[in-house]
Amino acid sequence: MNVKPILTNKQLKPYLLKARYGVEKESQRVTKAGDLVATDYPKTLGNRSFHPYIQTDFAETQMELVTPITDSITELFDWLAAIHDTAYRSMDSEEMLWPMSMPPALPEVEENIVIAKLDNFEDVLYRRFLAMSYGRRKQMVSGIHFNFEFDDEMVRKMFELQDEYKNYHQFKSEVYLKVTRNYLHYRWFATYFFAASPLSGPHYFNGHERPEEPVRSIRNSKYGYQNHDDVKVTYRSVEEYVADIQQMVEEGKLSEEKEFYAPVRLRGGKSVADLANKPVRYIELRNIDLDPYQPYGISKEEVEFFHIFMLFLLWTDEKAEADEWVFQGDQLNELVSLESPLSQTACYDEAQKLLAEIRSFVAQTGLNVSTEILDHLEEMLEDPAKTLAGRIYLASKETSQKELAVQQGLSYYRKAWQAPYQLAGFTDMELSTQIFLFDAIQKGLQVEVLDRQDQFLKLTAQDHTEYVKNGNMTSKDTYITPLMMENKTVTKKLLQRAGFKVPQGKEFTDKKAAYSSYEEFRDKGIVVKPKSTNYGLGITVFKDGTNEKDYIKAIDTAFAEDSSVLVEEFLAGTEYRFFVVGDQVKAVLLRVPANVSGDGKHSIKELVDRKNDDPLRGENHRTPLEKIHLGQSEQFVLQEQGYQIDSIPNQGETIYLRDNSNVSTGGDSIDMTDAFTDDYKQIAVEVAQTLGAAICGIDMIITDINLPASSSDVYGIIEANFNPMMHMHCYPFEGKGRRLTMDILKLLYPDFIQRKGP
Repeated sequence: MNVKPILTNKQLKPYLLKARYGVEKESQRVTKAGDLVATDYPKTLGNRSFHPYIQTDFAETQMELVTPITDSITELFDWLAAIHDTAYRSMDSEEMLWPMSMPPALPEVEENIVIAKLDNFEDVLYRRFLAMSYGRRKQMVSGIHFNFEFDDEMVRKMFELQDEYKNYHQFKSEVYLKVTRNYLHYRWFATYFFAASPLSGPHYFNGHERPEEPVRSIRNSKYGYQNHDDVKVTYRSVEEYVADIQQMVEEGKLSEEKEFYAPVRLRGGKSVADLANKPVRYIELRNIDLDPYQPYGISKEEVEFFHIFMLFLLWTDEKAEADEWVFQGDQLNELVSLESPLSQTACYDEAQKLLAEIRSFVAQTGLNVSTEILDHLEEMLEDPAKTLAGRIYLASKETSQKELAVQQGLSYYRKAWQAPYQLAGFTDMELSTQIFLFDAIQKGLQVEVLDRQDQFLKLTAQDHTEYVKNGNMTSKDTYITPLMMENKTVTKKLLQRAGFKVPQGKEFTDKKAAYSSYEEFRDKGIVVKPKSTNYGLGITVFKDGTNEKDYIKAIDTAFAEDSSVLVEEFLAGTEYRFFVVGDQVKAVLLRVPANVSGDGKHSIKELVDRKNDDPLRGENHRTPLEKIHLGQSEQFVLQEQGYQIDSIPNQGETIYLRDNSNVSTGGDSIDMTDAFTDDYKQIAVEVAQTLGAAICGIDMIITDINLPASSSDVYGIIEANFNPMMHMHCYPFEGKGRRLTMDILKLLYPDFIQRKGP
């Protein structure tokens, strides 16, 4: 199949750099000292038999992290980051992932390598068979499986531009077959640059035949994990590929089809047999060593290279019959794998020629890729010490391979725990959504981010699908419910009719009308706020009345946020947020208005700057607490207390910069859930039920929490929130964190969450 004229056709150019990617990364769980752990698989994770992202390979210590199929390299690494964060923070806090392909020191007695303790006994039997057939030690090697799929529009356009094949499915399979055969022939090229297993660890060989170390890749040589010599499979055609694997199983040379451990697998369905009726959809590269210098075992540059390489392999012609071409590749790969990592490769001339051909291919097809990738390969070809294997070997000589692995592993461990409230890869999303994503990934729900900016997710468990926005807006609430809560006038009317105490007041849609009502409110404690906004924006509180100038300023501030404004009576007492999920209050929070504590030395501005230095404080709801600002509202509150931003408060004096207690305006969050009796919690639940809400935040003013809720004028409902922030409950400024995100998941998937994990 001659595709060169097709790939240079201008119609194909928009599709060449589009593809779909997926990674399956194996890693051993070790202690922070670099020793294989003796612990079972983490109980915090959902059932590994069904988990889409975190599974167990051969041994109980061997995790396999699996990304979903992604449409870009950026998205691929976002998922790698998120799944790694989840894995690290689901393990024991003294455990980490071993960053190398070759395992750490293995037990002297092979039987002490614990086979994965899986629910499905057939899976356990399969691993026992592998242990008997290949030995447990060889199963402990880890690596990267890289799934690659050309853009479907590209393949379809190629089909339209050729006349050799009449059937699209056959053509598509031939495309992947050609790439596969060429990859099997030229995989030595990738081995030279990216192999990363030059040395074995203690007890890996344990008396068995071993190479003369160091080499470029133990894992990719005959000393790694390969099928027995009598397993022979052709890549001449899909039909023969399927037939050979089935024959190997029938003859007992393979226990089942998944035991076929080729460097490349053809993928098209759930089983190999599916390829008889379906085209090859993607290929799985299985010979990539873990890069210990990368937190996820593979770099973006390496993925970019493999994309270019796949296109080149589709472009370049095969120069021998299929089986002979693949056999030559096997010989060359064995040669390169067992070379010293610091020696010039015997394939140097061929590698130079191949690099020149790849550059020519890039030029002829007009690929918009950086030449830095190929320049880097040139440098590694000229200086083997710059290859991954060369770097690892040199670093290991200075200390040891174990010390190198521990050093790198600890750096990734610390990175995962640096901000445990965030989810790497998705830190641009609101923190509540990040925490919700973490819990969903941890428990094994399939997650699709439909719209990052709008915090819109799709969750799937088996055949059950839910759509979630902002982490807590779900199908459990009807469309009208959030609209009622958004409209504070409607909320107040409904609650008042149901017998709940709410603040009295007026609504204004015209500034002049609001201004002219000053005399009505001048001597009263009032709250001026927008009708339909959240996060405490535009709110001004006058506890003991106000002058006309300040009243007008408050009206203007509220109208800047909404076209309707409420002026309501100020209810004395302390404000608490009750978070209702279903028919229960799951958390109660005291929100203290933005404040600083004086030391007699620093100005209010300096104290705010110091408090904002706390890494838990950020902006736009990406951290548990928000930074304190010194804007118009804050300066107005200071002015009422007789302060300016350059005033120096006395030692121990608390200065409030806001009247409203919203965490989103710099307030402090204090968990009070256990301090409340059930009568107040029941009121919050009944308020939510009155509004028809399954998930909401109820803001309640209470004069004394030690008095029963039935006491006269002890409480008042000031607001109901249809999209209440969860992260301030999960990670409060003080007190016990409440994992509300998990409560939401249990509400959506009660059977799955309880069955699949704690």
